[in-house]
Amino acid sequence: MNKYLEDLVKLSNFDTKISAFEPRIENENSKLSAFIDVAEEIKGNINTLYAEIDDIKSKTTKNNIHLGELKSKLEDIAKKHTAVKTDRELKALQLEEEISKEQITFANEEIIRFDILSTSKEEQLKEFQAKLSEEESSIAELKVLVDGNIESISKERNEVYEDRSKLLENFDNKILTFYQKIKRWATDAAVVPVRKQACYGCFMKINDKTYSEVIKSDDIVNCPHCGRILYKENESEEA
Repeated sequence: MNKYLEDLVKLSNFDTKISAFEPRIENENSKLSAFIDVAEEIKGNINTLYAEIDDIKSKTTKNNIHLGELKSKLEDIAKKHTAVKTDRELKALQLEEEISKEQITFANEEIIRFDILSTSKEEQLKEFQAKLSEEESSIAELKVLVDGNIESISKERNEVYEDRSKLLENFDNKILTFYQKIKRWATDAAVVPVRKQACYGCFMKINDKTYSEVIKSDDIVNCPHCGRILYKENESEEA
């Protein structure tokens, strides 16, 4: 194979590997972010429960205050009974007393209902707190693993960058410029193999003359359809 073509294939392979590192790192981070999203959702549920429990306690307090006021009102009504002079006054006091007792019953029922609701919310809160603790423990363990994987990927990427830099030290500038022009639009598919007499960039069949030139590998050959640089893989790679 032509030395320039061989260098182009190597450079293209390096660039393809480099492009693949970022998705690999993103994939590792996504493993962690999935757990973090679950933990954040649980935290949101916990905050909602705290707010609901506070609201229930506030309503319970208001009902207790109202209950105290109603009991005082009943005591006042009881005192007024001794001063009643007419049936009309008596009936008015009895109606007021009946309404106050109904309000006391309702307030007591509300307090009981709020107590049951508060207990239920507290139990839910404990369950979510336990889940959050499990998630945070899993996140801590996974973070160690993810950080290790990312460090390994970064090390591998640095090695590829180093190999690429060494290759470019003796690279022909005209060939490099030519490659970079194609790479602008073809990205990592600037240099592609020919398989079954087809360009593996545009997947169009090339003519016999061009295919013959690719097989010889004496010169740099471009695909007549898309302009990518073509090369023939050895038999093991093609298989």
